[in-house]
Amino acid sequence: MSRRGLLAVCLLLLASCKRNPPAVADAGTDAGTTAALVGSDAGADAGALTEATGDAGPSASVKRPDDAVAEVHPLAVCDAKEGAPLDAARDYYDAGHYEEALSCAAQAAALEPDLAAAHAERGAALAALNREPEAQLAFARALAIDPGDADALLGAAHLYAVQLPSTRERDELGALYAERGLSQPSTPPELVPALALVAAMAFNDLGQADQALDRAAIVLAREPDNREAKYEKALALFELCRFREAKTAFASLLKDKERAAHAHQHLGLLLEREGQWAKAEEHFQKARALEPEDFPPPPLPSPDEFKAQVTRALADLPEDMRKDLEGVPVATEEIPSEDDLLANQPPLSPTILGLFRGPSLQEPCDGSETPCRSVALYRRNLARAVRTPEELREQIRVTLLHEIGHLRGEDDEELAARGLE
Repeated sequence: MSRRGLLAVCLLLLASCKRNPPAVADAGTDAGTTAALVGSDAGADAGALTEATGDAGPSASVKRPDDAVAEVHPLAVCDAKEGAPLDAARDYYDAGHYEEALSCAAQAAALEPDLAAAHAERGAALAALNREPEAQLAFARALAIDPGDADALLGAAHLYAVQLPSTRERDELGALYAERGLSQPSTPPELVPALALVAAMAFNDLGQADQALDRAAIVLAREPDNREAKYEKALALFELCRFREAKTAFASLLKDKERAAHAHQHLGLLLEREGQWAKAEEHFQKARALEPEDFPPPPLPSPDEFKAQVTRALADLPEDMRKDLEGVPVATEEIPSEDDLLANQPPLSPTILGLFRGPSLQEPCDGSETPCRSVALYRRNLARAVRTPEELREQIRVTLLHEIGHLRGEDDEELAARGLE
């Protein structure tokens, strides 16, 4: 299981959260039910709650002659057991009955279209059913009605930062939602650890380890045994180059079945930095045995082969880039040195693929470094970032383009916006 898939399961195990972890989505769920959710919603939420009222209304028969007729699979009628539909939706969700939760949340939203809590509950049920696009709209509507609704903020943060495949934009959006939830005076105290945990995850994925460490501390102050927060803390310590503390933190996770593979992998990285290559390889192999999909054998070329690949990549660069690199040596190294990592504040990640040293071409050299400018590419980090020799060759090319971007004066945000993260 990937780390992100693991986190999607683990977040809602928090004792203080009102929800239990969502089950695997029903394979028989049909996206055609979207139109039956909420009577007043626009776009994907259009249509009346036909299963609750029995009448689709006049608009149901209006269509263009060339429209295809989609098969409709309406939700079941909400069985609120003589209670309020919203309360029933929450009860069904907590019991793991997500289809029933969705039916009752949809009825609650149809009865009170401006009730943010109903749309938030509908979003939670849709997310649990892995109907992410509909969940996005439901959370967006809840937050359009009430930007401070804590449940909607938590649900949206978890959806973007944990459940959906990771991208910078999704992680940034997840962090924004989680941070807004943490900043709201009206946020229920029992939701604070969950919001802080999602924020920690998002910040770690964004490379903002200092903020991730702060948010993990919020969780652990309230829930000292929270294993996911312990993992996020360990990861943040590693990224901040606090290697001794990180080593202790990851060692404490070795008996945690869900996180042992990641703990072994990071202990391998830490031992590698100490020059304990054999012990590091033992941990890498244990990580590989526990999670072969997450930690496949890296396509590690020999140092000479790696240098030759870099030389070929340099020769294939456009002429203007080769000209900019004149007088700028491009070295191949095993892993980044601690001095290079700590030259920045906050420190650079130990897993960086390459590094540009020195001022950009637009700035003068100050004589503090010889040569003034240089580029390094890291053999082991690059090999671990890919799965095949072909991917390695492409990643070398992309990393060179990234470092040339720094040479030309671009920062990481500008490079990420150009797809050169």
